[in-house]
Amino acid sequence: MSTPGLALKNLRVIVIIIVVAVHAVMAYLGSSPASSFKFDDPPFRWRSIPIVDQERWYGFDIFCALQDIYLISLLFFLSGVFVWPSLVRSGALIFLRDRLLRIGIPFALTVGLLMPLAYYPVYRVTAVDPGPAAFWEHWLALPFWPSGPPWFLWVLLLFDTIAAGLYLFARPFVDALRRSVGELGARPLPFLIALLSASALAYVPPALIFNPWDWFQLGPFSFQYCRPLHYLVYFFAGICIGAPGLGRGLLAPDGWLVHRWVAVGAAACVAFLIWLGMVGLAMTSDGAALRVVQFGQALGFVGCCAAGVLFMLALVLRFANRPLPALEPLQDKTYGIYLVHYLFSIWLQYALLGFAMPAMAKAVIVLAGTLAMSWVSVLAIYRIQAIAWIRRRVRVLTR
Repeated sequence: MSTPGLALKNLRVIVIIIVVAVHAVMAYLGSSPASSFKFDDPPFRWRSIPIVDQERWYGFDIFCALQDIYLISLLFFLSGVFVWPSLVRSGALIFLRDRLLRIGIPFALTVGLLMPLAYYPVYRVTAVDPGPAAFWEHWLALPFWPSGPPWFLWVLLLFDTIAAGLYLFARPFVDALRRSVGELGARPLPFLIALLSASALAYVPPALIFNPWDWFQLGPFSFQYCRPLHYLVYFFAGICIGAPGLGRGLLAPDGWLVHRWVAVGAAACVAFLIWLGMVGLAMTSDGAALRVVQFGQALGFVGCCAAGVLFMLALVLRFANRPLPALEPLQDKTYGIYLVHYLFSIWLQYALLGFAMPAMAKAVIVLAGTLAMSWVSVLAIYRIQAIAWIRRRVRVLTR
């Protein structure tokens, strides 16, 4: 495997660990309300913060705010990097069949079977009748089917379908686009201008209409109103960067990201501080001033997201471009961990509600326990014959 390939492989593991960490600390945010959200009360904010513990630390708010800005965009970018080589190798129809096996079936199984089990403790915290039968009655009475973190999968499957359609019906246009963006990847300023411009056009107008807490929800399908076009930009940026090969352009082992990782990191810190400042102003402004601040906050999000994504890429290309023994046990299990971790994270937070200990200690216990139990569960799941067949079939289709 090439050096950039190893770096991106390690980055996938790191990103999933961060995802698990975010969900592990959500119960201990300093800004959370005094008590848990009631299960039946709209707008059902327990979807974002399932368990609310009395132990708090505002440092977790900063950590989660930072990850919320760039992490999902980075996931879509990483997913896009490998799309065009797969399409060229297997063709659009086989590519989509592979995506259905790898993404569609896990989405259906995880959302249909695991999410009710994962959210049961959320119901029990405020329930008059905490029994399973009462929970199921309340669950079915919801105007949607909560999907939890796997909402990402159906959106990714939709993006993959768009990419396959473009490959079939508009390949010359996409080839020209990916060549142009791929060439820009080797030049910092033109690439940044292109990425920031596209991201701003996709994100700022919806962000001025909707806030990050406004979600579309239809059955098990959900997304934040202000972000799908923004995620699509990063997905196609990944396609354009990955199409020429991992050792070229933005992902070159001796490219500008590697040599300027300190500058990129400094820019990410400055961009995050600017965004935090705009958020603070938005909380204290009203009237016409508020609209101006909201516009600045949306632009700050765009800049902070780009800087965060590029800094993570720079770090792994510079320091994680080789096998890392500490990550090896998780390498081929990250996807499975992503699918099942929410179940263990919520139940562990629920189990610790009655214990008097610092928020940091609880968060560490939840993180370590979630990773350990998820890893063991994935080992067991991979031994199921139907799952093993799907994994073998996906390997054959993508070979």
